[in-house]
Amino acid sequence: MYIKKILIAIVLIGLVIAGIIAFNIYTIMFNSNTAFNNEEAYIYIPTNATYVDVREQLEPLLKDIESFDMLAKQKKYISNIKAGRYRIKKGMNNNDIINSIRSNNLPLQLSFNNQETLESLAGRISSQIEADSLSLVNVMTDPEFLSQNNFTSSTALGMYIPNSYEFFWNTSAEEFRDRMLKEYKRFWTEARVNKAQAVNLSPNQVMVLASIVQKETAKADERPRVAGVYLNRLNVGMPLQADPTVIYAIKKNTNDFEQVIKRVLYKDLVIDSPYNTYKFSGLPPGLIAMPDISSIDAVLNPEKHDYFYFVADVNNFGYHKFAKTLSQHNVNRQEYVRWINQQGVNR
Repeated sequence: MYIKKILIAIVLIGLVIAGIIAFNIYTIMFNSNTAFNNEEAYIYIPTNATYVDVREQLEPLLKDIESFDMLAKQKKYISNIKAGRYRIKKGMNNNDIINSIRSNNLPLQLSFNNQETLESLAGRISSQIEADSLSLVNVMTDPEFLSQNNFTSSTALGMYIPNSYEFFWNTSAEEFRDRMLKEYKRFWTEARVNKAQAVNLSPNQVMVLASIVQKETAKADERPRVAGVYLNRLNVGMPLQADPTVIYAIKKNTNDFEQVIKRVLYKDLVIDSPYNTYKFSGLPPGLIAMPDISSIDAVLNPEKHDYFYFVADVNNFGYHKFAKTLSQHNVNRQEYVRWINQQGVNR
């Protein structure tokens, strides 16, 4: 009888211990373990990260990091880290968190526009994905890649069509570049290629001219008219005489793309640069900025007219006055010069 009581006691103690263990396991797995007040938080796990790296990001977000450690070890997450961008929702338990950061890499919307150089584009991209700006510049300027795809270092910027694209955060520099090449080829449909041929330009030349149109006017509805002016000049062998190309030449020669130049001076018109379209006829050797799709399509669908000149319209800011003759242009230009002198803009 005494032995029977002992056995019963042992069984009861075992059940209690098992119950405690089960309760602890349940608590570790299924009790809420988030410590933030927002509805969600994100962690960014780099390529080749260790569990220590993940833990460092998680610790401020969790109430009990030790309980998370226990379950992560039990579920073998510690040795199976996946790079990416992951979301943790408020109220998640350890089990949900591990499942989320193991298999739910979330894409993001990457966007860029109107960069003047590949370096500035790389900086913009590196702020949104894992790839750093140096590695991006290196792959963007890779001579073999450029040659194989009919680009030069001067036209390479035109491969990146401004828009929003879905990417995973842990995208490498090569993956980003190669995806942008696919998007570029997708953009240049047969219809667009035919339109480029109709205005006697190659796709690269369209991008160069579109970059000038982009810089000349911020008004999308005016861009086809501006594009028409430049195409008229090209067709008769007249220099483009585009102030934005001179500004770009100054920035490029001084290697200072951060400077702000609001006015082109007569002394600037003799600067020795292939981007000085007052001194050299035809298109410059490359883009002076990244054109919007509206600027590209403006070159492909230019307004047909007899205008050869234009200058900023001081009575309708943002737009321009167009002229068919030099004499009329000079009248319009004098009005603009008087106005800008009154504003005290010397540079």
